[in-house]
Amino acid sequence: MAIHPSMIKGLTCGVAAGSCWGVIFLGPALTPGLSGTQFALLRFLCYGLFSVVLLLPRWRKVCAGLTRADWVSLFWLSLIGNLFYYSLVGTGVQQVGVATTSLIVGLIPVLVALAGRRDANAVPMARLAPSLCCVTAGVALISFHALSQENPVGEAINSKLGLLCAAGALFSWSWYAVSNARRLAVAQVSAHDWALLTGVMTGAQSLLLAVPLLGADLHGYDTHTLINYWLVAAGVALLASVVGGALWNQASRLLPLALSGQVLVIETLAALLLGFLWEQRLPSALESMAILLLVTGVAWCLWCHQRRG
Repeated sequence: MAIHPSMIKGLTCGVAAGSCWGVIFLGPALTPGLSGTQFALLRFLCYGLFSVVLLLPRWRKVCAGLTRADWVSLFWLSLIGNLFYYSLVGTGVQQVGVATTSLIVGLIPVLVALAGRRDANAVPMARLAPSLCCVTAGVALISFHALSQENPVGEAINSKLGLLCAAGALFSWSWYAVSNARRLAVAQVSAHDWALLTGVMTGAQSLLLAVPLLGADLHGYDTHTLINYWLVAAGVALLASVVGGALWNQASRLLPLALSGQVLVIETLAALLLGFLWEQRLPSALESMAILLLVTGVAWCLWCHQRRG
């Protein structure tokens, strides 16, 4: 049975978005002088600036199709799915490392699939169970490996804080993925414009928080360090927020919620790949087995939706 062209396009966009999002876990690691919240503000200030520049020529036309409910959704999606989520990710990365944080966040596909179990086009959970088990087992296996290999430096309370932040990021972005997909289903704007509108809203929120949370601290750094911070933030904003956000919105419109959730595993794989490259090593046998489980889970979910179609 051939896969429907819209599903192929949606999967391509979802995989590309996940690949772009892998860099978000490296950003906080490359800016150790900033807290997770401070780096999140820098990233989203850049995202807001990029979005304003790209959207300004069509601002009136795009806004004409928005309702009050759209603006309310944009406010909460930006606050919880961008600022709150990425502040938690950044803090988690700096406290317990890239691997542990990305692996805990890697359980997002399971929560999203569970949230979409009652949608009209949902595949029965009994058929999705093997896929979810593969994904869960893969994440658990890599998590066990990462935690058994790491020897965290510092007080135990920092590690607990990092784990709590990673768990908070897991739940906040799971909510975002579900809420964003359902709002996109009724919004009268393109997926690309919705991503830019989210950027404008997130940028405005970041601007309000920048003075109390960034102003005094940035004066304490030399020019070279500040330029490095801004370049890293701008790179993450452009690749993950502008490009990745537009690709993800397109995937959210074309794929069933449960399947789009499974595609989010690509983000975890991309983060792990970048981590291996950063550490200049190959994955171990245990890590390779876990990655195989993750890929198998996504492929199984695709097969279930193909049969459904």
